[in-house]
Amino acid sequence: MHTQKVAITIPKELVAMIDDISKKRGLSRSKFISIVLREKLMSERNRFIKDAYDNAFSDESIRKEQHNCVKWFDGLGSDEGQEW
Repeated sequence: MHTQKVAITIPKELVAMIDDISKKRGLSRSKFISIVLREKLMSERNRFIKDAYDNAFSDESIRKEQHNCVKWFDGLGSDEGQEW
């Protein structure tokens, strides 16, 4: 993995917490911060995707279109299923 140094300013008490936890886990400060940031960014990305999905399917016209599409596909196959 390629890395890049970044200088940030954070409160002393936060640095103390980071150092305490990273020491207990046997990680460097940088590694611990990277792990925490990655988890937070993945969580934000997942929330964004969920919100976009929820927004799209909250639209009545899209729900109706999806429902009609399912009914159409349901009418195509036999009881055993559809071969693709």
